[in-house]
Amino acid sequence: MSSINQSSVSEFLLLGLSRQPQQQQQLLFLLFLILYLATVLGNLLIILAISTYSHLHTPMYFFLSNLSFVDVCFTSTTVPKVLANYILGNQAISFSGCLTQLYFLCVFGDMDNFLLAVMAYDRFVAICHPLHYTTKMTHQLCALLVVGSWVVANLNCLLHILLMARLSFCGNIIPHFFCDVNPLLKLSCSDTHLNELTLQTEGAVIMITPFVCILISYLHITCAVLRVSSPRGQWKAFSTCGSHLAVVWLFYGTIIAVYFNPSSSHSAGRDMAAAMMYTVVTPMLNPFIYSLRNRDMKGALRKVLTMRFPSK
Repeated sequence: MSSINQSSVSEFLLLGLSRQPQQQQQLLFLLFLILYLATVLGNLLIILAISTYSHLHTPMYFFLSNLSFVDVCFTSTTVPKVLANYILGNQAISFSGCLTQLYFLCVFGDMDNFLLAVMAYDRFVAICHPLHYTTKMTHQLCALLVVGSWVVANLNCLLHILLMARLSFCGNIIPHFFCDVNPLLKLSCSDTHLNELTLQTEGAVIMITPFVCILISYLHITCAVLRVSSPRGQWKAFSTCGSHLAVVWLFYGTIIAVYFNPSSSHSAGRDMAAAMMYTVVTPMLNPFIYSLRNRDMKGALRKVLTMRFPSK
């Protein structure tokens, strides 16, 4: 019986940084390192602050802590491999390692997507139904929304990985800094029609449905806020949504630019720049966006940073 995977390659070469002159490689390495450390430190501080202070134990901050955890995992799927490859001078990644990286990249990307939609729903309930907020956004519902998101994300990504594993590959050079769908499909010498169709249909539904839910939530929020007679009240309501909206537009803008344009419009440089935005820059900016515009979060972070631990 023939193997499902007829690939003739055992490893791929990630040429993301190696295609640049030596001086630019060093600058890119330093940039990746700084952004990664800022991402991990910023998001871990958010998680620590929310878990430490009881007045932040609300649905909004519960979802935010989950988003921070996912962002750390998301950027850790790609950046450490980039840094290791540069230090070791080896751009190789095994076939199984490539598919594993692609799987987790997909899972954490989907989770970012779902959590942004869940956070929009939370804001919708808080602003449009404030008197029923505590009865609607129960601990059980919050946990169910997060667990359900994990289940759907894993099932969706498993489908794409199984379809990718059935392909055979005639080349092994990936002009990217991680294993992504579009570069891998270009290397395949099999019929990729089913993969592309699944990506443009099922994959699009997974991405677009939460985005539509966000738009609907904010349409209702806008209508509710405009009915508030006090300008101060309107500004206060809108300000609670500003951070979330900034993250939404940053995340979806780069995702749409990479995955939902015609394949003829893709270029290695353009895809890599956009991918760096949503895998490295956006997870790094999220903690700053949420903390700078949130008085409670700024206060909690200030306490965490000045916390003194008892000496042994």
